[in-house]
Amino acid sequence: MAGNSPSAALPRDDLGTSVDVRTPPRRVVSLVPSLTEAVALTCPEVLVAATQWCTHPADLAVERVRGTKNPNIRRIIELRPDLVLCNMEENRRLDVVRLRAARIPVWVTRIETVDDAMASLARLCIQALGVGIPRWLVEAESAWAPPAPEPERAAVIPVWRNPWMVVGRETFTGDIARRLGLRLVHAHRPERYPRVTEAELTEGVELAVLPDEPYVFTESDGPDAFPHIPVALVEGRALTWYGPSLATARDELTAQLARARLPNQPSS
Repeated sequence: MAGNSPSAALPRDDLGTSVDVRTPPRRVVSLVPSLTEAVALTCPEVLVAATQWCTHPADLAVERVRGTKNPNIRRIIELRPDLVLCNMEENRRLDVVRLRAARIPVWVTRIETVDDAMASLARLCIQALGVGIPRWLVEAESAWAPPAPEPERAAVIPVWRNPWMVVGRETFTGDIARRLGLRLVHAHRPERYPRVTEAELTEGVELAVLPDEPYVFTESDGPDAFPHIPVALVEGRALTWYGPSLATARDELTAQLARARLPNQPSS
């Protein structure tokens, strides 16, 4: 199909914007690590470029067009993609505007919950990529279908240090946490990623969950701030990426949370 006819209803992205995309597209640029992995595992032959932060799959061999916040717009236009994939939170509106001004179709996702992710990924695969529902998405939906464990544990998930920033309300990671049986103690704050003091960081917290991205928390950097609170070091990709990693993330995170221990306590 050379493109959508003027009379045909154009597909709409997560923001409700009509996208005049060739279906299926032959050349796709992804500016979102999660979506890069989704395309690479579903229809790898169409992916022509991605950002430097697109680290999965590990053998991904496509051109890099800088980062999510500073993509090389000129080079992307030169690549003449049929579709560019963006995300409302990870990418800048200015870059979307510039690409569309160059008559490049841009598909923008908005994902704040696991249900959002499932629906958004299905819409992307069917309407934009024209490939149908991939097996990894079916497996992901099955993995996250069971209810959250009880009772809830009061938790904090830092995403940065100096200053301390934590996961707050209306975030994809916050919904992942809820489905893992965690209640984020800072979710009542108005910011999605509030800054907190060291005293606020630990107040009312029963479990500290430290991911290895975007800040790289390790055994020697992070647990020291929670001397009397069990700490779980977890894979950041499992906690924050929406895409093929969702198929295994729940089991991986559940196992990592089960290994939480007090700082300086020997691992079993």
